[in-house]
Amino acid sequence: MSPDRYLRTFDVLSLLVKHKQGLRLTEIKDALDLPMSSVHNMLQTMVSAEVASVTEDLRYSVGPRTVALALQTLQSLDIRSIARPHLQDLAKEIGDDVYLAIQVGKRVFYADRFLGTQRISLDIRLGESLFLHCTATGKLFAAYDPKLAAQAIARRMPKLTAVTITDPVKLENEFKRILKQGYSKSDEESVEGIIGYAVPIHDGAGKLAAAIHISVVGKRVTTPHERKLLDAARKCATQIEKHSGHAAPKP
Repeated sequence: MSPDRYLRTFDVLSLLVKHKQGLRLTEIKDALDLPMSSVHNMLQTMVSAEVASVTEDLRYSVGPRTVALALQTLQSLDIRSIARPHLQDLAKEIGDDVYLAIQVGKRVFYADRFLGTQRISLDIRLGESLFLHCTATGKLFAAYDPKLAAQAIARRMPKLTAVTITDPVKLENEFKRILKQGYSKSDEESVEGIIGYAVPIHDGAGKLAAAIHISVVGKRVTTPHERKLLDAARKCATQIEKHSGHAAPKP
């Protein structure tokens, strides 16, 4: 197959992924400005190879083999490897400790850590399950996942500090607030004297893939510092998302 034929195949796939309802032969021909016979032959080959699929009313869409390959590609992108250089730069920029958090099943935990420049910091062990009702990261993942939220509300909520949320209604309202503002904050709810922030990282499909967590000693937190910290974290998340295949604009 000639290089041009390969490129036309990708042009067809790029067109099909934008139209979930499928496209007819003439619509594909017009969109790509190609001869009818060439498009027809190409589509027949793609359907035979399961790269494309066709319905009874002759609408073409992306085939199962293409979908499987896309999913495998997404899975092969190691979020830790992608995020590491960006998170290292973030820790240097803001001076506070930065963590990468992920979810596996019902567990949310930190998978990587980057030390800031402050002498005092909180040593949080990697791989240790996080509380969903009082840590910034746990609350963020629960807010974005209804099943995880229901699990957090139904569980017993240990009161770790004087301000830990232990009321199911208040926690549910907290999840709603997190979704509205686009980040999570734990104001000494998990550890006295420590304020945590969590900012979402989305994957190529637009779903929550990971989170940036920033741990700050309470005395350092001022309104300007918080604003700077969140702005830097959001920019960092955007860079990670771009390298992960997600380039949709944030609200």
